Amino acid sequence: MTKYEEFLVEKGLFIMAILSIVVIVLIIGFIFQQGFPAMDQIGILKFIFGMNWSPSDDQYGVFTMIIGSLGITALSLLFAVPLSLCCAIFLAELAPRTVRRILKPVIETLAGIPSVVYGFFGLIVLVPIMRVYFGGTGFSMLAASLILTVMVLPTIISISEDALKSVPVEYKEASLALGATHWQTIRNVIFPAAIPGIITAIILGMGRAIGETLAVIMVAGNVAQIPNSIFDPVRALTSNIALEMGYATGLHYSALFATGIVLFIMIIILLIIANYFHYKKKVVIGGGYL
Repeated sequence: MTKYEEFLVEKGLFIMAILSIVVIVLIIGFIFQQGFPAMDQIGILKFIFGMNWSPSDDQYGVFTMIIGSLGITALSLLFAVPLSLCCAIFLAELAPRTVRRILKPVIETLAGIPSVVYGFFGLIVLVPIMRVYFGGTGFSMLAASLILTVMVLPTIISISEDALKSVPVEYKEASLALGATHWQTIRNVIFPAAIPGIITAIILGMGRAIGETLAVIMVAGNVAQIPNSIFDPVRALTSNIALEMGYATGLHYSALFATGIVLFIMIIILLIIANYFHYKKKVVIGGGYL
């Protein structure tokens, strides 16, 4: 490649990067422009901590939906994290090559399945099972969490596996040379050294879960309430926007954009935490820092 071609490639990539940033800034600016009038008219605290969402009565409070989103996300991570970490450790350190070649594409395929397929499976299969064995309508926070568990598994597994594989091989060799077994090496050396990447994987999985819309709409029940148990129906922030944006006008329309602002801020906080652990976290191993 000549210097002229290198120059064109470099400038082309730079322009594409700038355009990506501009598009993101324009989207964020549009959301805030449309949502701030509602926050200003309703009041930021009243909007965020309000318990009632009833557009027909001009009541706009998203606190129940914030709780719903966080509850669904937390429960899904409670199921997904142990499964994901076990699978990542197996793929990175224990699986035979043949098994890895089969299991890895299967996990990657899970990430490519459309969310509507997950939601449809939950609606047709999971919700009736929940109704029979746990009572109620079957639409619940637990049902939504189980669907999200499967949806976030590929993200956490893939990034955690990369984190485990990125640990310098010298650490593993030194541990084995000192007489540790393979499992002791994984538990006491490799896993602690990979913790920053694993935490990043968990937080990115959390962002994936909290931003999911269609699958949650289909199985969560979409009732704006603070649930008394995991078997109660809930409404997430994303579901609220998707369900009502088609017919909203005036203050209602602006309030839905304000809901998007709240969701955006929640995701930004998660990304900041992920970047902090990715770049700043230091793990002490044998008196040194990784």
